[in-house]
Amino acid sequence: MKLAILAVGHRQPDWVGEGCAEYLKRMPRELAASVTEIKPEPRGSKTREQLLTAEKARIRDALPASCRLVVLDEKGDDLTTLQLAKRLEVWMQDGRDVALLIGGADGLDEEFKRQADDRLRLSSLTLPHGMARLLLCEQLYRAVSVLKNHPYHREG
Repeated sequence: MKLAILAVGHRQPDWVGEGCAEYLKRMPRELAASVTEIKPEPRGSKTREQLLTAEKARIRDALPASCRLVVLDEKGDDLTTLQLAKRLEVWMQDGRDVALLIGGADGLDEEFKRQADDRLRLSSLTLPHGMARLLLCEQLYRAVSVLKNHPYHREG
């Protein structure tokens, strides 16, 4: 099974890419993860709906076939790390590749939210896109560490 983080946005600062790369390289071979940057639609005089529709097409093109769709959304499930680990375990048992979507400045098209197998919330805080990418990479690695009884995560 593979984890694909698809993030709409512009090139991030080097520290974001370096941080994501560090956590992704720590992922086990049987649970390879990647981050793919999806080009945002140029704003111009376009409506929000036009922007989201154009970005939706780019995201669709990047989605793995027959994947579990997980959207990051402020109204999604607010999980602890241990709950995320249990959710990851369920995903692993399902066996399908997982695509985790991070929307752009205008969010994600509502169709993705309706079709999503899961909706997750990273924080009640508003996070910069780069920080959201890095936080997601770290938490996926931490969840795997929990499942493997690795000392990276300590409870209590």
